[in-house]
Amino acid sequence: MAESKRYISQTELENHKKPGDLWISIQGKIYDVTEWSREHPGGALPLLNLAGQDATDAFVAYHPGLAWQYLDKFFTGYYLKDYSVSEVSKDFRKLAAEFSKMGLFEKKEHGTGILLCIIALLFSISVYGVLCSNSASVHLLSGALLGFSWIQSGWIGHDSGHYQVMSSRKFNRVAQILTGNCLAGISIGWWKWNHNAHHIACNSLEFDPDLQHMPIFAVSSKLFSSLTSYFYERKMNFDPIARFLVSYQHWTFYPVMCFARINLFAQSFLFLFSKRKVPNRGQEILGILVYWTWFPLLVSCLPNWGERLMFVVASFSVTGIQHVQFCLNHFSSSVYVGPPSGNNWFEKQTDGTLDIVCSSWMDWFHGGLQFQIEHHLFPRLPRCHLRKVSPFVQELCKKHNLQYDTASFWMANVMTIETLRSAALQARILSNPIPKNLVWEAVNTHG
Repeated sequence: MAESKRYISQTELENHKKPGDLWISIQGKIYDVTEWSREHPGGALPLLNLAGQDATDAFVAYHPGLAWQYLDKFFTGYYLKDYSVSEVSKDFRKLAAEFSKMGLFEKKEHGTGILLCIIALLFSISVYGVLCSNSASVHLLSGALLGFSWIQSGWIGHDSGHYQVMSSRKFNRVAQILTGNCLAGISIGWWKWNHNAHHIACNSLEFDPDLQHMPIFAVSSKLFSSLTSYFYERKMNFDPIARFLVSYQHWTFYPVMCFARINLFAQSFLFLFSKRKVPNRGQEILGILVYWTWFPLLVSCLPNWGERLMFVVASFSVTGIQHVQFCLNHFSSSVYVGPPSGNNWFEKQTDGTLDIVCSSWMDWFHGGLQFQIEHHLFPRLPRCHLRKVSPFVQELCKKHNLQYDTASFWMANVMTIETLRSAALQARILSNPIPKNLVWEAVNTHG
């Protein structure tokens, strides 16, 4: 006689969503991932954010088919009572399975090797311009070219954090350290930790670090309630300083983006020298030290402090283009308060994301971010296939009457500034409350 299945309710499952006690549901089967969270390649945070609920769609999005065979060792023996799958999720999983059958997740045709050669060429020209020319104009151009090389290295860092861009995991790691830590001075470990949290909790004001820029920026007046960042584990205080800075954020946005990489430097250092578990910490720190050796030396080779400052500002400002691009896809989209939900994975990803309309010959400029909706739904999909799958995603959204927002690069900038301006004006209203009318004052006058 077959053993009868044991079931737990959704309420009981929700009791297991704290550090040291993490259970998740995948296709109705309950798994205890408490111990695995310490070894999980994507870090513990995604498991903590999705614990106590069904995480099937997120699992499908982030893991290859081979990962399913390892689930059994985490099976608790319990099944989720009254487990059901929405029509949206059914279609999403079918689409993911179809892409897998087509081999799209394995065909990486975007030429990482060629891109590495381009980065090396840009870097070499920049160094040559500094060392072999006395012209200030050449030095300015050299700084700009270095900035462009950082942008392209950023795309490799982004892609290699989602899937293997090289022929082996070892070479993939070498590419990450070289292009991220050594060339750009940014920890690839920090990037993966931050970026995985962003993908899981897309546009959650409390859980998505990419929207937590207080006191400099606030994309929604909901942040004026001094929400808690569960990523940074601190309160995002909306104090007088934050109110003042946010009040002018639509004017300061582009200037801040020109120097946004300074924040990435700081975040990398805080991450690498924190008490948290950092895989390959030694490699990461060594790579960062390489950057902070060659870059200051290169700048010091310029003839005077004026040109040195010009070189740094030019390189940082050009790279600011990429920082703007990261903001365009999410700042003007829908936001929410609270933890991410696995039950409406597809809907949350499409609601909080904006695609950029552009011609195929401009794909190099956007690095795959122009198909941000597709990327968020299928993060393991190489960017060379994102344009190909876009019609399928649009069709699915249309079928279920879901948002599929697009805008040109120019209009996305306009929408972002309008979002910041709207929040800025609300911040000003809070700092300058509207005077009460004369009747109110007469009624409430004392003495």
